[in-house]
Amino acid sequence: MKAHVYVTLKTSVLDPQGQTIQNALHKIGFADITAVRQGKYFALSLADGLTADAAKAMVERIAREVLTNVVIEEFTYRIEE
Repeated sequence: MKAHVYVTLKTSVLDPQGQTIQNALHKIGFADITAVRQGKYFALSLADGLTADAAKAMVERIAREVLTNVVIEEFTYRIEE
């Protein structure tokens, strides 16, 4: 199994890097981009034999306790067989 974890800033937190990217896109002709939010992506390879429930619990714990600063970031994930 593989888990894909996406960490982004909460919508209430300013994203200066995303704003800089948006401004750069406008300068090179992509005027229809109205917002950019940047984030982090993690690919986790999970051991064979884990149940779906165990994999979900482990990935959620890793994302919450290790990969995400819960004060300013949030995460989503998906697990594939």
